[in-house]
Amino acid sequence: MSYLGPDFDPPQPPRSRRRPLLVGLAALVPGALLGWLVYEAVGAPGGTGGPGRAATVATPTTGSPSARDDGKQPAGSPKPAPRPSSAPSSSAPAATGPLKGKVVVIDPGHNPGNFQHTAAINRQVDIGTNSKECDTTGTSTNSGYTEARFTLDVARRLRTLLQQQGATVRLTQDGDRPYGPCVDERARIGNTAGADAVVSIHADGSAQGNRGFHVILPAAVHAGAADTRAIVGPSRDLGERIAGNFVRVTGSAPSNYLGDGTGIVTRKDLGGLNLSTVPKVFIECGNMRDSKDEALLTSGAWRQKAAQGISEGIVSFLRG
Repeated sequence: MSYLGPDFDPPQPPRSRRRPLLVGLAALVPGALLGWLVYEAVGAPGGTGGPGRAATVATPTTGSPSARDDGKQPAGSPKPAPRPSSAPSSSAPAATGPLKGKVVVIDPGHNPGNFQHTAAINRQVDIGTNSKECDTTGTSTNSGYTEARFTLDVARRLRTLLQQQGATVRLTQDGDRPYGPCVDERARIGNTAGADAVVSIHADGSAQGNRGFHVILPAAVHAGAADTRAIVGPSRDLGERIAGNFVRVTGSAPSNYLGDGTGIVTRKDLGGLNLSTVPKVFIECGNMRDSKDEALLTSGAWRQKAAQGISEGIVSFLRG
């Protein structure tokens, strides 16, 4: 684009010395100045100026991903460096709403940076019943869309929906740390927050032909630092409500390979559940390795439905 400015003005032809023209221009200047002052006082059409204030140009801001966003960056666009952090991402609650005063922790499974920190995520942590890896890289679709990207996208959408209901929402990670957190820290974040509900978001990596979602509940565990006995009942209630709303909103069927068609599975080998002292469930939203489920999981519109289904399950649980 060419630019004309103080240093780039093209040569001008010699000015005429005719006095009538100068007199005419002199007469026009006060009128133009008056018009400019009126324009500034009332604001430009479509601008944000008001009486006594010049119009301003709004600066666009980056919002949450749209329903069609697939999470991909344009080729060649710079990627922000992750910021190490041990504190969960938090948000102020909305002024009003049915969930005002409630705290929800969303746990996006894995972390996009785990691939670059395998030594750190492979270290063992105590989960009460045994020791387990700090975290894992998660799975991916056959086309390379990672579980970590999927979970973070759904978590952010879910956060927005819950904020609109008045909840205070915290994420265990928001792409703001290089890896992790470890599974024991993920549980600790929910416990420390005194969360009314915690949901850990995942997608499975099973065989082709295995389809559908399932919700994982904590088993009754009492060993070492793990004691889930007080949360088994409320966690089941939370999980069943999420499962029912997930079916209704997304149209996805419960898993055809786990849970005997109920979409509900109980496990005692997950540190994030074993170490929780507040109601908590995992949801595996689909199988990334099945081509039909992959088409859903890689769709921004479907991920919005997934977030909506989970949100409505949480709202139902917290409202009783």
